Amino acid sequence: MSQIEQAVAQHYTTGALTERMRKALKASGIDPNAATVADLKAGDEFHTGGVLATDNLFAQLSPTHATRVLDVGCGIGGTSRYIVDRYDSTVTGVDLTPEFVETATALSQIVGHSQKTSFLVGSALDMPVPDAGFDLAVMMHVGMNIEDKAGLFAEVSRALARDGIFALFDVMGGDVEEPLTFPLPWSTVAGTSFVDAPDVYKNAAAAAGLELVAEADRTEFALTFFEEVFARIAESGPPPLGIHLMMGETAPEKFQNYVTNLKAGRIRPTEMIFKKTG
Repeated sequence: MSQIEQAVAQHYTTGALTERMRKALKASGIDPNAATVADLKAGDEFHTGGVLATDNLFAQLSPTHATRVLDVGCGIGGTSRYIVDRYDSTVTGVDLTPEFVETATALSQIVGHSQKTSFLVGSALDMPVPDAGFDLAVMMHVGMNIEDKAGLFAEVSRALARDGIFALFDVMGGDVEEPLTFPLPWSTVAGTSFVDAPDVYKNAAAAAGLELVAEADRTEFALTFFEEVFARIAESGPPPLGIHLMMGETAPEKFQNYVTNLKAGRIRPTEMIFKKTG
């Protein structure tokens, strides 16, 4: 693991996450030993828009029970469990942060998805998975922590079978080229943040034999989402279960800075879907 990857993993390590998730479930009136996938959704989809964003991306895909799925930068496994629950696919998740992998495994055991999900510690630049072993790869808000976009796309292409699909939702660079305001959900400092323009992604994909088949700017969706989140928090405070559990005490500042950068045009949440052509 490189020094930057170590720093990224440390950024996401908050300590005793599995137990804090269990306590948050209990505080929400949910038995932590009998929780469902739906019960976890308020806190296990660590990306802009949560499950609403996942719904939007997967409405453009068509996985089945036979689809072999790779969840790149799986976090605590929210998207992986979503895929199993909706499509009965088999999912392998890879994440840099050991605490995330531990929690992902524990939560999948709770909801009864252990047979369909597996989670591995590893870098998105060198994943411990076989060549051509997957029909679909998904990545939700991961590229912002990866400087080597060419290496990322080459590694995903290696893992995909012929005609495989790579669907991602990342925070990309906007039209305004100004320094970002930190801290942010994915990075406390600029040294571990690698927000790149959409063209950087597309060029890296093309070099890896991946053809762009769809692209969507999700800025307006993100602005509406955060406006509603802030309104609910102002009215009743933060809920016990939420993605703030993975962000530490500075979560409110990170969210506010995200919106500040978004409104300033410095960042652009963007979906892209690619197909492996070679």
